[in-house]
Amino acid sequence: MSRPLAGCVLALACVAAPAWSQAPLEADPALPSFAELEAAGAVIGEIRIDNQNVFDERDPRENNALYRLVNWMHVRTRPEVIRRQLLFASGDRVSVRVIDESERLLRGNVYLYDVRIRPVEVHDGIVDVEVRTRDSWSLAPSASLSRAGGTNSGGIGLRDYNVLGSGMRISLASKANVGSTGGVSHTGTDFQQSYPNAFADRVAVGYTRATFAGGSSQGFVLSRPFYALDARWAAGVSLSRDNRPFSIVNSDGSTGQYRRKQEKDEAFGGWSRGLVNGWVQRYSVGLDYERDRYGLDDGVVPAERLPADRKLVAPFVRYEVVEDNFRKVTNVDQIGRPEYFTLGFFSSLQYGRALPALGSSEYASLYSGTLGKGFRLPGDATLLASGSFSGEYANGRGDQQLTGGLLRFYHRQQGGSVLYSALSADHARYVDGTLPLTLGGDTGMRGYPSSYQSGNQRVLFTAEERFYTDWYPFRLFRLGSAIFFDHGRAWSEPLSPPNSRWLSDVGFGLRIQSARSATGTTLHVDFAFPVHRDTGIKSYQFSFMSKTGF
Repeated sequence: MSRPLAGCVLALACVAAPAWSQAPLEADPALPSFAELEAAGAVIGEIRIDNQNVFDERDPRENNALYRLVNWMHVRTRPEVIRRQLLFASGDRVSVRVIDESERLLRGNVYLYDVRIRPVEVHDGIVDVEVRTRDSWSLAPSASLSRAGGTNSGGIGLRDYNVLGSGMRISLASKANVGSTGGVSHTGTDFQQSYPNAFADRVAVGYTRATFAGGSSQGFVLSRPFYALDARWAAGVSLSRDNRPFSIVNSDGSTGQYRRKQEKDEAFGGWSRGLVNGWVQRYSVGLDYERDRYGLDDGVVPAERLPADRKLVAPFVRYEVVEDNFRKVTNVDQIGRPEYFTLGFFSSLQYGRALPALGSSEYASLYSGTLGKGFRLPGDATLLASGSFSGEYANGRGDQQLTGGLLRFYHRQQGGSVLYSALSADHARYVDGTLPLTLGGDTGMRGYPSSYQSGNQRVLFTAEERFYTDWYPFRLFRLGSAIFFDHGRAWSEPLSPPNSRWLSDVGFGLRIQSARSATGTTLHVDFAFPVHRDTGIKSYQFSFMSKTGF
């Protein structure tokens, strides 16, 4: 069997077999810690990269024919790929902050299952450092099947999150919907390529192309981001093209359709003083270009009104602030894998002004922003607050405004379970009359069909009791479960018909996390029961889908 073909076969096992938690790699107790070495003014000497395979063949429980075959099929992450992402180098003074941030950045790569950085030898004020990584299985058939709110959908494809150990990601997928009578309708294809460290100095490149029912999109990105807290400059360009139909309710109650062809480009450059007294401030300037053209398609009910064509060319300024405060946790949104809470304050604000002198069809102000903060509370509890807004202001009115806020609360309880609750609120205003906010199925309210409610306002409250197990079938699976309650509503003013009232549901579900594979997804299997049923709504909704968290 050829290596690629065998890899596809083995990938099925690895994707369907979520991960186990490996025993921590402890530092040698005979050696000082990084904190002690920093206090002593030690200097980093040799940096040893120990890039380990998917399975540890030194562990008898993982030294079997299947696991050895998986290791043989897998191309390990190249040492230089890992080394390029480190924020320290030989000759630098030891800094606990820099080492911790390096580990955090490395853990952000889905193709790495585990990362440990430790001192291995100290001599004459010089410390040799080992960076040990363990790979995830990166080649994965992207077969998916989901049912939520009475809608069946699925797709097949192939993804490689670490092509030949380079850190490059490539994926190709084909998607389809399955009707209640068993008929299959092809809905599109999706190609993605991204290379976070394609060139020297952490320059990233990416390209995407997608086709879907009635439209297509593509995009290209070339950028050198603010990759670390102490990064001093950033620059980049992005290009995107989108062609798709949109639906709108006509005055006679019929659903009309129009087509939008959109071009969006951006170029920017930014600078920063780096990390100063625990805070980072970043300043960027750039140019946004957007052109929207609208028309009608043959063979569909036409929209009785079309948005006006327009073109915006807008110089912009952006200001970002980040507080260096992160907390490493386990068994929160992932099962058995370290993750990080952002407890420090963060914010990004951007303002642009479209000018006819630059070719714009009108004067317009373009604005957006995000902000957030985390709080450690008594009793091993954490509160994460975030908000965002974006919009345009032109012709004396606010157009295409979208505002949202989110509160997430985590309380670890005796026995290791976590009480999770979240409250979100969103408001949208689109001058073309579209209602972009939906509720039901995979957008919240698991006891109701997909997009059961829609409108320009939405509120959703969720409470879950999450349970994490230590059961490792075949040393491959990580399992969890949840009991949940949802309460929410999506609506517009004036109120639209009967299903605009508040909705509630209760339910329970199983969680199976695929941490061994680079997909990192968690399979959700849920039974949800609506508290108040409208006519035509089932007494329960069954759903199974892949998500990125618990």
